[in-house]
Amino acid sequence: MPPNIVRDADGLPRIILTEPTGSSAEVLLYGGQVVSWKNERREELLFMSSKASWKPPKAIRGGIPVCFPQFGNLGSLEQHGFARNRMWLLDSDPSPLPPANNQSSVDLVLKSTEEDLKIWSRSFELRLRVTLSAGKLTLIPRVRNTDHKAFSFMFALCNYLSVSDISEVRVEGLETLDYFDNWINRERFTEQADAITFDGEFERVYLSTPTKIAIIDHEKKRTFELWKDGMPDAVVWNPWDKKAKALPDLGDEDYQSMLCVDSAAIETPIILKPFEEWKGRQEISTVSSSYCSGQLDPRRVLYGFH
Repeated sequence: MPPNIVRDADGLPRIILTEPTGSSAEVLLYGGQVVSWKNERREELLFMSSKASWKPPKAIRGGIPVCFPQFGNLGSLEQHGFARNRMWLLDSDPSPLPPANNQSSVDLVLKSTEEDLKIWSRSFELRLRVTLSAGKLTLIPRVRNTDHKAFSFMFALCNYLSVSDISEVRVEGLETLDYFDNWINRERFTEQADAITFDGEFERVYLSTPTKIAIIDHEKKRTFELWKDGMPDAVVWNPWDKKAKALPDLGDEDYQSMLCVDSAAIETPIILKPFEEWKGRQEISTVSSSYCSGQLDPRRVLYGFH
């Protein structure tokens, strides 16, 4: 069945994904960006800025933007590269992935244009499959080098997660890892805390991270489990109050109900020879958090015993 495409109030084509338990997701052709993921109770699981701009060529603050071929300002391109500012197409040739002939999956593709080649002179095809299943959202990005010479790139899926109160959230799975702190001249440190908690501006790139990270929302008694492959780094970001006020497309209080935990390849860019392909994968699922002596049982969080 062809995907269900509607046009939103701003005229942007959006694909509606649904699955039998009642959860849903919405994906824009603009940026190949997931902008909504609701569970079977119709609760929104992704954060969207109250001041998000929906007018191209601006990037949309929230959901799951795709950062390619650059992360942040670590290169000569615009912030986070150009993939999130382009119109993607439905992909009629998603091979070598098995066909997805249902309304809970969509395949998108972005191919280099003359405009792109002027600012980044590498010919590429970037594909993204978004699949919705009960309690889970899966994204499979793939980059193919269609150039006659090798190139390298950075990549990230920026996951804006909706949380009840950022000061009540903890992130587990990144303990003892090295990270770059973007607020201290990108110096390298080692995480000392048992779990990451938030009481101020926070932007770190954790290196060589495990395949699974848990984001525990105490107030909602809900845990996001982020599982990733092919993207060894993880970016954790919250702008806090001063930075939120300085960002024109973020509401002053929005920082309280959001946390970004990104799947990324930043420290070591991915290198592709001509006609080689890179594939990544991330799954975000939600499980109910249970308390044990006032603390979450880490085995339940990290290994999914529930």
